[in-house]
Amino acid sequence: MLVEMKNLVKRYGNNLAVDNVNLEIAEGEVFGLLGPNGAGKTTIINMLLGLTKVDGGEIIIFGKRVNGNREDVSKHIGIVPQELAIYEDLTAAENVAFFGRLYGLKGKLLQQRVAEALAFTGLSDKRKEFPKKFSGGMKRRLNIACALMHRPRLIIMDEPTVGIDPQSRNHILSSVEDLHQQGSTIIYTSHYMEEVEELCTRIAIMDQGRVIALGSKEELKELVSSEERIVVELAGVNYTVVDEVRKISGVKDCILTDSTLTVLASKRPSLISSIVDAITSAGAEVISLSAEKPTLESVFLTLTGKTLRD
Repeated sequence: MLVEMKNLVKRYGNNLAVDNVNLEIAEGEVFGLLGPNGAGKTTIINMLLGLTKVDGGEIIIFGKRVNGNREDVSKHIGIVPQELAIYEDLTAAENVAFFGRLYGLKGKLLQQRVAEALAFTGLSDKRKEFPKKFSGGMKRRLNIACALMHRPRLIIMDEPTVGIDPQSRNHILSSVEDLHQQGSTIIYTSHYMEEVEELCTRIAIMDQGRVIALGSKEELKELVSSEERIVVELAGVNYTVVDEVRKISGVKDCILTDSTLTVLASKRPSLISSIVDAITSAGAEVISLSAEKPTLESVFLTLTGKTLRD
Protein backbone atom coordinates (compact mmCIF):
# COMPACT_ATOMS: atom_id res chain seq x y z
CA MET A 1 0.00 0.00 0.00
CA LEU A 2 1.24 3.48 -0.82
CA VAL A 3 -0.57 5.07 2.17
CA GLU A 4 -1.54 3.40 5.44
CA MET A 5 -3.38 5.07 8.32
CA LYS A 6 -3.59 2.92 11.43
CA ASN A 7 -5.87 3.81 14.37
CA LEU A 8 -5.35 7.49 13.62
CA VAL A 9 -6.44 9.89 16.40
CA LYS A 10 -6.39 13.68 16.68
CA ARG A 11 -7.86 15.71 19.53
CA TYR A 12 -8.38 19.44 19.90
CA GLY A 13 -9.16 19.87 23.59
CA ASN A 14 -12.31 17.84 24.23
CA ASN A 15 -13.08 17.57 20.53
CA LEU A 16 -12.13 14.26 18.92
CA ALA A 17 -11.49 15.50 15.36
CA VAL A 18 -10.20 12.14 14.04
CA ASP A 19 -11.48 9.04 15.79
CA ASN A 20 -9.45 5.83 15.21
CA VAL A 21 -9.37 6.07 11.42
CA ASN A 22 -7.98 3.10 9.48
CA LEU A 23 -7.46 3.59 5.75
CA GLU A 24 -5.26 2.09 3.06
CA ILE A 25 -4.67 3.65 -0.36
CA ALA A 26 -3.09 1.59 -3.12
CA GLU A 27 -0.73 2.94 -5.77
CA GLY A 28 -2.61 4.23 -8.82
CA GLU A 29 -5.89 4.93 -7.00
CA VAL A 30 -7.91 8.11 -7.17
CA PHE A 31 -9.16 8.03 -3.59
CA GLY A 32 -12.10 10.24 -2.67
CA LEU A 33 -12.32 11.63 0.84
CA LEU A 34 -15.87 12.84 1.46
CA GLY A 35 -17.56 14.39 4.45
CA PRO A 36 -19.51 17.42 5.61
CA ASN A 37 -17.66 20.36 7.15
CA GLY A 38 -16.01 19.30 10.40
CA ALA A 39 -15.84 15.62 9.44
CA GLY A 40 -12.03 15.48 9.84
CA LYS A 41 -10.90 15.53 6.19
CA THR A 42 -8.60 18.54 6.41
CA THR A 43 -7.11 17.31 9.69
CA ILE A 44 -6.23 13.99 8.05
CA ILE A 45 -4.61 15.78 5.09
CA ASN A 46 -2.54 17.93 7.45
CA MET A 47 -1.43 14.83 9.35
CA LEU A 48 -0.45 13.10 6.09
CA LEU A 49 1.73 16.10 5.29
CA GLY A 50 3.25 16.14 8.76
CA LEU A 51 1.80 19.59 9.44
CA THR A 52 -0.42 18.43 12.31
CA LYS A 53 0.78 16.26 15.18
CA VAL A 54 -0.72 12.77 15.44
CA ASP A 55 -2.13 12.10 18.91
CA GLY A 56 -2.58 8.38 18.39
CA GLY A 57 -1.90 5.69 15.79
CA GLU A 58 0.49 6.08 12.88
CA ILE A 59 0.75 7.04 9.21
CA ILE A 60 2.97 5.14 6.79
CA ILE A 61 3.60 6.57 3.30
CA PHE A 62 5.94 4.94 0.76
CA GLY A 63 6.75 2.36 3.46
CA LYS A 64 8.04 5.02 5.89
CA ARG A 65 6.46 6.44 9.03
CA VAL A 66 5.66 10.12 8.55
CA ASN A 67 6.68 10.74 12.16
CA GLY A 68 10.46 10.97 11.99
CA ASN A 69 10.65 10.92 8.17
CA ARG A 70 8.58 13.98 7.29
CA GLU A 71 11.13 15.62 4.98
CA ASP A 72 11.95 12.39 3.13
CA VAL A 73 8.25 11.57 2.67
CA SER A 74 6.98 15.05 1.81
CA LYS A 75 9.41 15.56 -1.08
CA HIS A 76 7.47 12.88 -2.98
CA ILE A 77 4.05 14.45 -2.30
CA GLY A 78 2.38 17.17 -4.36
CA ILE A 79 -0.26 19.24 -2.59
CA VAL A 80 -2.96 21.32 -4.25
CA PRO A 81 -4.36 23.18 -1.22
CA GLN A 82 -7.84 24.63 -0.92
CA GLU A 83 -6.30 28.04 -0.29
CA LEU A 84 -4.23 29.20 -3.28
CA ALA A 85 -0.45 28.92 -2.81
CA ILE A 86 0.94 31.14 -5.57
CA TYR A 87 2.75 34.47 -5.68
CA GLU A 88 0.96 37.37 -7.38
CA ASP A 89 4.22 39.28 -8.06
CA LEU A 90 5.80 36.38 -9.99
CA THR A 91 4.82 35.36 -13.52
CA ALA A 92 3.18 31.98 -14.10
CA ALA A 93 6.50 30.49 -15.24
CA GLU A 94 8.36 32.04 -12.29
CA ASN A 95 5.81 30.61 -9.85
CA VAL A 96 6.21 27.11 -11.24
CA ALA A 97 10.01 27.41 -11.34
CA PHE A 98 10.06 28.63 -7.72
CA PHE A 99 8.32 25.45 -6.53
CA GLY A 100 10.55 23.34 -8.76
CA ARG A 101 13.65 24.79 -7.08
CA LEU A 102 12.22 23.93 -3.67
CA TYR A 103 12.44 20.30 -4.77
CA GLY A 104 16.00 20.63 -6.06
CA LEU A 105 15.33 21.08 -9.76
CA LYS A 106 17.67 23.39 -11.69
CA GLY A 107 19.10 24.17 -15.11
CA LYS A 108 17.66 22.60 -18.25
CA LEU A 109 15.64 20.05 -16.28
CA LEU A 110 13.92 22.84 -14.35
CA GLN A 111 13.03 24.72 -17.54
CA GLN A 112 11.81 21.51 -19.18
CA ARG A 113 9.54 20.73 -16.22
CA VAL A 114 8.20 24.30 -16.16
CA ALA A 115 7.22 23.99 -19.83
CA GLU A 116 5.63 20.57 -19.24
CA ALA A 117 3.64 21.68 -16.17
CA LEU A 118 2.30 24.79 -17.90
CA ALA A 119 1.38 22.80 -21.01
CA PHE A 120 -0.36 20.14 -18.92
CA THR A 121 -2.53 22.76 -17.22
CA GLY A 122 -3.22 24.73 -20.41
CA LEU A 123 -1.24 27.79 -19.36
CA SER A 124 1.66 27.81 -21.85
CA ASP A 125 0.42 31.01 -23.48
CA LYS A 126 0.21 32.68 -20.04
CA ARG A 127 3.74 31.84 -18.92
CA LYS A 128 4.91 35.50 -18.87
CA GLU A 129 1.73 36.91 -17.31
CA PHE A 130 1.15 37.66 -13.61
CA PRO A 131 -1.51 35.69 -11.68
CA LYS A 132 -3.19 38.90 -10.46
CA LYS A 133 -4.58 39.14 -14.01
CA PHE A 134 -5.83 35.52 -13.97
CA SER A 135 -9.36 34.28 -13.40
CA GLY A 136 -9.98 32.13 -10.33
CA GLY A 137 -9.91 29.01 -12.50
CA MET A 138 -6.57 29.91 -14.08
CA LYS A 139 -5.09 30.47 -10.63
CA ARG A 140 -6.29 27.02 -9.59
CA ARG A 141 -4.67 25.51 -12.67
CA LEU A 142 -1.41 27.31 -11.87
CA ASN A 143 -1.64 25.87 -8.35
CA ILE A 144 -1.80 22.40 -9.89
CA ALA A 145 1.16 23.11 -12.19
CA CYS A 146 3.25 24.08 -9.13
CA ALA A 147 2.25 20.87 -7.33
CA LEU A 148 3.28 18.64 -10.24
CA MET A 149 6.75 20.09 -10.89
CA HIS A 150 8.67 17.35 -9.06
CA ARG A 151 6.52 14.50 -10.47
CA PRO A 152 5.24 13.40 -7.05
CA ARG A 153 4.28 9.79 -6.32
CA LEU A 154 1.26 11.00 -4.31
CA ILE A 155 -0.89 14.04 -5.19
CA ILE A 156 -3.33 15.50 -2.66
CA MET A 157 -6.04 17.73 -4.13
CA ASP A 158 -8.15 19.54 -1.53
CA GLU A 159 -11.23 21.14 -3.15
CA PRO A 160 -9.38 21.98 -6.41
CA THR A 161 -12.47 23.27 -8.24
CA VAL A 162 -14.07 25.55 -5.64
CA GLY A 163 -15.45 28.78 -7.08
CA ILE A 164 -14.14 28.54 -10.63
CA ASP A 165 -15.54 28.89 -14.14
CA PRO A 166 -16.91 25.82 -15.99
CA GLN A 167 -14.08 25.81 -18.57
CA SER A 168 -11.35 25.66 -15.91
CA ARG A 169 -13.33 23.09 -13.93
CA ASN A 170 -13.58 20.82 -16.96
CA HIS A 171 -9.86 21.31 -17.62
CA ILE A 172 -8.98 20.32 -14.04
CA LEU A 173 -11.22 17.24 -14.11
CA SER A 174 -9.64 16.20 -17.41
CA SER A 175 -6.19 16.73 -15.87
CA VAL A 176 -7.06 14.44 -12.96
CA GLU A 177 -8.19 11.77 -15.43
CA ASP A 178 -4.91 12.16 -17.34
CA LEU A 179 -2.86 11.87 -14.13
CA HIS A 180 -4.78 8.71 -13.24
CA GLN A 181 -4.09 7.23 -16.67
CA GLN A 182 -0.40 7.98 -16.13
CA GLY A 183 -0.49 5.94 -12.91
CA SER A 184 -0.51 8.76 -10.36
CA THR A 185 -1.99 8.16 -6.91
CA ILE A 186 -4.41 10.93 -5.94
CA ILE A 187 -6.31 11.79 -2.78
CA TYR A 188 -9.23 13.98 -3.83
CA THR A 189 -11.66 15.96 -1.67
CA SER A 190 -14.57 17.91 -3.13
CA HIS A 191 -17.94 19.44 -2.25
CA TYR A 192 -19.14 18.42 -5.71
CA MET A 193 -20.48 14.88 -5.55
CA GLU A 194 -20.57 14.47 -9.34
CA GLU A 195 -16.79 15.04 -9.46
CA VAL A 196 -16.14 12.29 -6.94
CA GLU A 197 -18.51 9.94 -8.75
CA GLU A 198 -16.79 10.64 -12.07
CA LEU A 199 -13.15 10.51 -10.92
CA CYS A 200 -12.66 8.32 -7.87
CA THR A 201 -11.92 4.60 -7.91
CA ARG A 202 -12.62 4.25 -4.17
CA ILE A 203 -14.30 6.54 -1.66
CA ALA A 204 -14.29 6.97 2.12
CA ILE A 205 -17.25 8.79 3.65
CA MET A 206 -16.42 10.49 6.94
CA ASP A 207 -18.62 12.01 9.60
CA GLN A 208 -17.68 13.34 13.04
CA GLY A 209 -14.11 12.11 12.72
CA ARG A 210 -14.95 8.54 11.72
CA VAL A 211 -14.99 6.59 8.48
CA ILE A 212 -18.60 5.44 8.23
CA ALA A 213 -18.41 3.84 4.77
CA LEU A 214 -15.66 2.74 2.42
CA GLY A 215 -15.64 1.22 -1.05
CA SER A 216 -16.14 1.82 -4.75
CA LYS A 217 -19.14 3.92 -5.75
CA GLU A 218 -20.95 0.70 -6.74
CA GLU A 219 -20.25 -0.85 -3.32
CA LEU A 220 -21.42 2.28 -1.51
CA LYS A 221 -24.65 2.39 -3.52
CA GLU A 222 -25.35 -1.19 -2.43
CA LEU A 223 -25.48 0.08 1.15
CA VAL A 224 -28.73 1.89 0.35
CA SER A 225 -30.19 -0.58 -2.14
CA SER A 226 -33.23 -0.72 0.15
CA GLU A 227 -33.70 3.03 -0.41
CA GLU A 228 -35.66 4.66 -3.19
CA ARG A 229 -35.42 8.21 -4.53
CA ILE A 230 -38.64 9.38 -6.15
CA VAL A 231 -38.88 12.61 -8.14
CA VAL A 232 -42.34 14.09 -8.78
CA GLU A 233 -43.18 17.08 -11.00
CA LEU A 234 -46.24 18.88 -9.65
CA ALA A 235 -48.87 21.39 -10.71
CA GLY A 236 -50.94 23.43 -8.28
CA VAL A 237 -48.16 22.99 -5.75
CA ASN A 238 -48.49 24.13 -2.14
CA TYR A 239 -46.29 23.53 0.88
CA THR A 240 -48.79 21.28 2.68
CA VAL A 241 -47.66 18.64 0.13
CA VAL A 242 -44.37 18.21 2.01
CA ASP A 243 -46.15 17.76 5.34
CA GLU A 244 -48.52 15.16 3.89
CA VAL A 245 -45.78 13.13 2.20
CA ARG A 246 -43.60 13.18 5.33
CA LYS A 247 -46.43 11.45 7.24
CA ILE A 248 -46.06 8.35 5.04
CA SER A 249 -44.42 5.39 6.76
CA GLY A 250 -40.85 4.86 5.49
CA VAL A 251 -40.33 8.39 4.12
CA LYS A 252 -36.94 9.64 5.36
CA ASP A 253 -36.71 13.01 3.62
CA CYS A 254 -38.89 15.16 1.40
CA ILE A 255 -37.70 18.31 -0.38
CA LEU A 256 -39.77 20.69 -2.52
CA THR A 257 -37.83 22.83 -5.03
CA ASP A 258 -40.09 25.02 -7.16
CA SER A 259 -42.51 22.44 -8.58
CA THR A 260 -40.26 19.39 -8.09
CA LEU A 261 -40.78 17.12 -5.09
CA THR A 262 -37.90 14.76 -4.20
CA VAL A 263 -38.66 11.93 -1.78
CA LEU A 264 -36.12 9.59 -0.15
CA ALA A 265 -37.79 6.55 1.39
CA SER A 266 -37.46 2.86 2.18
CA LYS A 267 -38.60 0.64 -0.67
CA ARG A 268 -42.03 -0.95 -0.26
CA PRO A 269 -44.68 -2.09 -2.76
CA SER A 270 -47.33 0.55 -2.01
CA LEU A 271 -44.96 3.51 -1.58
CA ILE A 272 -45.61 5.25 -4.90
CA SER A 273 -49.40 4.99 -4.63
CA SER A 274 -49.19 6.36 -1.07
CA ILE A 275 -47.16 9.33 -2.31
CA VAL A 276 -49.65 10.05 -5.13
CA ASP A 277 -52.57 9.84 -2.67
CA ALA A 278 -50.83 12.27 -0.28
CA ILE A 279 -50.13 14.73 -3.09
CA THR A 280 -53.70 14.73 -4.42
CA SER A 281 -55.17 15.01 -0.90
CA ALA A 282 -53.05 18.16 -0.45
CA GLY A 283 -54.66 19.66 -3.55
CA ALA A 284 -51.74 19.28 -5.95
CA GLU A 285 -51.55 17.37 -9.25
CA VAL A 286 -48.90 14.87 -10.39
CA ILE A 287 -47.51 15.76 -13.83
CA SER A 288 -44.77 13.11 -13.89
CA LEU A 289 -43.16 10.67 -11.48
CA SER A 290 -39.93 8.68 -11.67
CA ALA A 291 -38.10 6.36 -9.28
CA GLU A 292 -34.34 6.78 -9.49
CA LYS A 293 -31.54 4.38 -8.67
CA PRO A 294 -29.34 5.24 -5.66
CA THR A 295 -26.73 7.91 -6.32
CA LEU A 296 -23.63 8.77 -4.34
CA GLU A 297 -25.53 11.85 -3.15
CA SER A 298 -28.37 9.72 -1.76
CA VAL A 299 -25.85 7.37 -0.10
CA PHE A 300 -24.19 10.33 1.58
CA LEU A 301 -27.51 11.79 2.71
CA THR A 302 -28.67 8.47 4.10
CA LEU A 303 -25.45 7.77 6.02
CA THR A 304 -24.77 11.25 7.39
CA GLY A 305 -28.20 12.86 7.41
CA LYS A 306 -26.61 15.83 5.63
CA THR A 307 -25.89 17.03 2.13
CA LEU A 308 -22.22 17.35 1.20
CA ARG A 309 -22.42 21.15 1.22
CA ASP A 310 -23.79 21.33 4.78
